[in-house]
Amino acid sequence: MPALKIIKMSILRALCSRIRLFLDIVIDFIFSLYWECKNKKLPDLDEKHAFLADSAVSLAQRIKSKQLKSEDLVKAIIERIKQVNPILNAVVTERYEDALNEAREVDRLVSAGLSEQMAKKPFLGVPFTMKESQAWKGMPLTLGLWSRRNERAVEDSEAIIRLREAGAIPLAATNLPELLIWQETRNPVYGMTVNPQHTGRTPGGSSGAEAALTATYATSISLCSDVGGSTRMPAFYCGMFGHHPTANTTCMRGVLFREGNEDSMFCLGFISRHVEDLVPLTKIITAQKADKLNLDRKINLRNVKFYYLDSSSDCLVSPLRSEMTEAIMKVVENLRGNLKVEVQPYHHKGFDYMYRLWSYWMSKEPGNYFKLATNSEVELNAWTEMGKKLIGMSKHCLFLILRCLELRAFPQLDSVWAEKITQELKDDLANKLGDNGVLLMPSAPHAAPYHYSFYLRPYNFAYFGIVNALKHPATQVPLGTNSKGLPLGLQVLSTPYNDAVCLEVAKYLEKEFGGAIMPCAIKNKA
Repeated sequence: MPALKIIKMSILRALCSRIRLFLDIVIDFIFSLYWECKNKKLPDLDEKHAFLADSAVSLAQRIKSKQLKSEDLVKAIIERIKQVNPILNAVVTERYEDALNEAREVDRLVSAGLSEQMAKKPFLGVPFTMKESQAWKGMPLTLGLWSRRNERAVEDSEAIIRLREAGAIPLAATNLPELLIWQETRNPVYGMTVNPQHTGRTPGGSSGAEAALTATYATSISLCSDVGGSTRMPAFYCGMFGHHPTANTTCMRGVLFREGNEDSMFCLGFISRHVEDLVPLTKIITAQKADKLNLDRKINLRNVKFYYLDSSSDCLVSPLRSEMTEAIMKVVENLRGNLKVEVQPYHHKGFDYMYRLWSYWMSKEPGNYFKLATNSEVELNAWTEMGKKLIGMSKHCLFLILRCLELRAFPQLDSVWAEKITQELKDDLANKLGDNGVLLMPSAPHAAPYHYSFYLRPYNFAYFGIVNALKHPATQVPLGTNSKGLPLGLQVLSTPYNDAVCLEVAKYLEKEFGGAIMPCAIKNKA
């Protein structure tokens, strides 16, 4: 390409970016006129329940050593849910009495003296919550669809079985978007979940309710899933940690009708206030594949290869706000100054097509999206459904209809091009990172957006989605707040089966940058 043409293209790209950034600011201003006055403060945590701030690992240790009763922990979380849920709308179904009975049984066993088998259960007596998309025997399994509002699961998902075997107690199921595909947590069955950092803003999707509970001390273990950022996005918007494991290492049986043996970019994961919970929890959901991840290997951060991505030319995605790039550069400066390591800039053209590559690989996922949307053998007619929506007759959210229209009406990507550029990006990352390297990359163009504003910026989750398309592991890390008090952060990406490197870097950043960002204080007795 001639030099003059390259210069012209660069100028045009810079001009388009500035125009797009200006439009984003206008969008934020317009939505703020309504949502700023809707912000509600969440109640602080009572000092008597301050232990809810502890990691799940430490809570289990205290239960085993008789310093804390499982029943008291479960009661405290139930009480906390009842305090915050009227504002958040996160919990949609529960089994509080059954959970309390199971907690009492744990306490009885501890009191009588733990057997060797019980002592090895890593999360003995610790309650957990999960998205309603996890099959939970006898409990609702609507997936957010009105047509499934009366459906109940007939068995437990594999993840629930494994968490139970690890001693954890299922407590409640939480809200989600229809069929898990949207950047907000809202559906016709249960309504909308809000962000505890600012209730006029989205907690993200599809695990937004799990992130909201974690951020308000209302759950100790938060089981999530991620096919386009559904674990990491809510973790980012709500100021928590979230880990997305290497693809095809977590068993998906019992989630969105999966059998568990599919080749997929859909993964289970966890949102947490503490990095130390993420390794043992990931071991549980990877089970026999945990050895592939080698999560216990010792990592010297001074030997890790660090790269950073601070921009993308994906024209479908909003430009990065300065606060996002500044957060990344603060981490780069910290690593260079404290660890004395080299941190190199990185770019590959694959990051200029993040949404398109995710969309291509999403089209290869198992299951018929149109049949799932109707809960029948009849496929959803997106055009008809849009007509019904316009006259208030549709029982679907607009985002699901638009997604179906996109799949039907938009031209499909050239498969040769999409697979070629994906493989080139994978190969380049493998060459640069190897088995002991990470890429520090943006989480999103900006902090948590106002509710419904995603309709005007539907592709902004692409920084998360490209990770799924690559089938790489990544950990979301909070990095303080912006001028409006909203969480900032970045993703730590590595190559397949090198989750341990992501998590070790996350652990370091947790110590250096303050960790999870809590919207609620622990109330001291006056």
